[in-house]
Amino acid sequence: MKYLVCGAGGFIGGHLVKNLMDEGHEVICADIKPLQYWFQIFEENLNYSLDLKSYDNCIKVTKNVDYIYNMACNMGGMGFIENNKAECMLSVLINTNLLRACIKNSVQKYFYSSSACVYNGLKQKETFVPGLKEEDAYPADPEDGYGWEKLFSERMCRHFKEDFGLETRVVRYHNVYGPLGTYDGGREKAPAAICRKIAEAKMKKLKEIEVWGDGEQTRSFMYITDCIEGTKNIFNSKFNEPYNVGSSEQVSINQMIEMIEEIADYKISKKYLLDKPKGVRGRSSDNTKIIKDLNWSPKLPLKDGLKLTYNWICNEMNSGENSLKFRRS
Repeated sequence: MKYLVCGAGGFIGGHLVKNLMDEGHEVICADIKPLQYWFQIFEENLNYSLDLKSYDNCIKVTKNVDYIYNMACNMGGMGFIENNKAECMLSVLINTNLLRACIKNSVQKYFYSSSACVYNGLKQKETFVPGLKEEDAYPADPEDGYGWEKLFSERMCRHFKEDFGLETRVVRYHNVYGPLGTYDGGREKAPAAICRKIAEAKMKKLKEIEVWGDGEQTRSFMYITDCIEGTKNIFNSKFNEPYNVGSSEQVSINQMIEMIEEIADYKISKKYLLDKPKGVRGRSSDNTKIIKDLNWSPKLPLKDGLKLTYNWICNEMNSGENSLKFRRS
């Protein structure tokens, strides 16, 4: 079987490509970034650098492909998605044109990477809220811009299944983190950003880091290996409705900072920037459905994953070998 991974030059996509290759699959890769900025490059693959918002490009990369993983979108951390709503919403063209190309080129199965940003904001007004269940996406009130694009694209997958018989799979990721991803430049997410800030403070003997908001906002964070395992479990299952793929271990940003301080063996004070983008007040994943249907949930505790991530970021900051690709805006 031949796989196409869209967004292969990105964080999750790069890890997925490696996993599929380790299993012996033939993998075609596509990403909008120039090859030198892909987080992981496997030269033995057919690697396309092109814009998948174009229908013609989608037709090109899906020829003779059996299965597609669509990880491609224009996104980043909260600072990026709150200030680039139109750019985020244009990613709907990627999903739409890939789905059309699937029908044209007789692709067997299509995977769409959605997000916890689809969930109703009214259920995320307090810290340490109950985990979000899949049905909590409706009535619809997702994150403006990015969340609406994800929710609309989920519906597209549903209707392509209903109208054309295309096998589709959808997951809603909850804050994936780990090595070989962006840690600076404006698109990084909270775990990578805080690891970088504390590592930099320790290197320069600084006593303070900036924290967006009051640090009491809560999230759950899932390590990349758990993400890939959950992704493939859903892809290989019989279920075509959306599933949460995320950790139920909910922590505040302040609690995560304390974990990273302990990992780094370096204490800092915090300067809270209350005017910066903060997102919803509280969010985590309810894994009841995926445990019931697939007997699976993420395994790696947050502190263990943060240690791996912190050590990788420190090595990158010290070596500078690949710093440009992981620090782009």
